[in-house]
Amino acid sequence: MAGSLAYFLPAAKLAWDATGQVVTVPSPGPSPSPTLDTSPSPSAAAQVPGAFTVLLLGSDDDSKFSADHVLTQSMILVRVIPSTHSVTMLSIPRDLYVPFWTGGSGKIDGAYSYGQAGGAIATVQQDFGVHVDDYIWIGLLGLIHLIDAIGGVDVVTSNPVIDDYYPHDLFTTDPYEYQRVAVLAGPQHLDGIHAMQYVRSRHNDLQSDIGRSKRQQQVLLAIRQKAKSVSSADVTAIAGALGGEIKTSMGIDRVAQLIPLASTFDSPNNITQIVMLPPLWHGGGPGGSLTPNWSEILPFVHQYFP
Repeated sequence: MAGSLAYFLPAAKLAWDATGQVVTVPSPGPSPSPTLDTSPSPSAAAQVPGAFTVLLLGSDDDSKFSADHVLTQSMILVRVIPSTHSVTMLSIPRDLYVPFWTGGSGKIDGAYSYGQAGGAIATVQQDFGVHVDDYIWIGLLGLIHLIDAIGGVDVVTSNPVIDDYYPHDLFTTDPYEYQRVAVLAGPQHLDGIHAMQYVRSRHNDLQSDIGRSKRQQQVLLAIRQKAKSVSSADVTAIAGALGGEIKTSMGIDRVAQLIPLASTFDSPNNITQIVMLPPLWHGGGPGGSLTPNWSEILPFVHQYFP
């Protein structure tokens, strides 16, 4: 018993520190303009017992940014319905130009920068008319270490990723450097670094951010698949790898309830992957941003997130 305690105590401590994060919603600023009607559309699925929504946030947390002023390269809404063993994932384009909860407007990837998790949640709730129950934030190194800790992931890459301007901002003295990366098409076993390159690159992808959003969802499902083989013997290594690079508002008791539930989501037919495409938005916004078409976006989103 003493040996077990000594083995798992570091993992438990790291898990305790990462979970149950308090979400501070920033004070609202001036009313956003234009005023948005974000009232969810009535739906029979609106009140499904046990259903909950999580906002997944993946950040640039390299040395270009201070720890509390990072952007979110990925922002994915996930709705889980335990009773039907179904999951819906909706990727929000990082360059979408939106009103911030704190006032003003900008690309939605800056919402976290101006209010951390609370600012990101409040902005998504305000603009899309959805309710977010919890969030999970992970940094670049956290994703790399997680994938390495579970032994890599297996994906079938739909198209090669070749990027001459991939940010060389990790493990370097100059976070503004670039490097050339390549992930070939076809079946691939990716370690943490190459998985990060696969999901993060957006140069030379004809679909740009759309293609990247699809790759991010693909790797999330690959992590879920590989995690099925994780045993209690791996807990300490995984917890150590994630130390300081993951935060969530979920408490340990909620996480403990979800772990056995995750194994029941086996059918691909129960997992819906959604990427926002035109005419939901169009290019040409301020600073190269995407201009949202709210009259199209809100009914579309409320189909899946009532």
